[in-house]
Amino acid sequence: MSAPRTARTAHSAAAPDRIRAAFARCRARKEAALVTYVMGGDPDVATSRAMALACAEAGADLLEIGFPFSDPVADGPTIQHAAERALAAGTTTADVLDVAAWVRARSQVPIALMGYLNPLLAHGVDRFARDCARSGVDAVIVPDLLPEEADEVAPALAAHGVRTVFLLAPTSGPVRVAAAVRAATGFVYFVSVLGVTGARKAVPAEIGAQLAGIRSASPVPVVVGFGVSSPEEARGLAKLADGVVVGSAIVQRIAEGGSRAARAARVGRFVRSLKRALR
Repeated sequence: MSAPRTARTAHSAAAPDRIRAAFARCRARKEAALVTYVMGGDPDVATSRAMALACAEAGADLLEIGFPFSDPVADGPTIQHAAERALAAGTTTADVLDVAAWVRARSQVPIALMGYLNPLLAHGVDRFARDCARSGVDAVIVPDLLPEEADEVAPALAAHGVRTVFLLAPTSGPVRVAAAVRAATGFVYFVSVLGVTGARKAVPAEIGAQLAGIRSASPVPVVVGFGVSSPEEARGLAKLADGVVVGSAIVQRIAEGGSRAARAARVGRFVRSLKRALR
């Protein structure tokens, strides 16, 4: 694989912490941060660039950009299909890094890459960390990487100023929670429902107490996602966490088709409605 092709932004351990700054701005406004997700390369690299930038321009406080994998065990049908489309278009991890670099050249919104361990290892851990830094990536989320097993990946990322994010679920016990909040350097991602990702009609009521406990223990922000499909759901979760993640609902709007401009406009309208709900 070739290195990402667009111009790079310097990003080192001494660089400003865009993630911390974004959450601080939201706290100052007394609102939760909006975290949006698009799949890199879906349905092609150029369109995914435009969709990520549309999210940023519509008010997203942090961007998640997925890198596709053929066996996305934590993802539901919507994001699985997005990964399939991206892979069918020939998208590589280097291409997704290129998407991040393209967005970084146009926006200072924090960027987190999200994907599975296998393509990261195939790219090469040190090379991946270096390319993330060169592309202006602020953090990496790897759903199938446990904090107890991150001894190779996390230090390599940290050496290049790239932060790590770990996932917690309703079933996470005290030991796993302690490990995740101790290891996370970007933020903690709480999965609000069991099972795979995807829009759902309701979020379990009991997660409020779980989130309160995790937030009290965490030195970094805690965001909640996996199932947020409407501004109303986002508003409800905003009371419980530092940020709300919306993924499948955005990916579905991209999949509805139309011109690149039409898709960007559709995504932008939805993201603006989500942002208004968090104020």
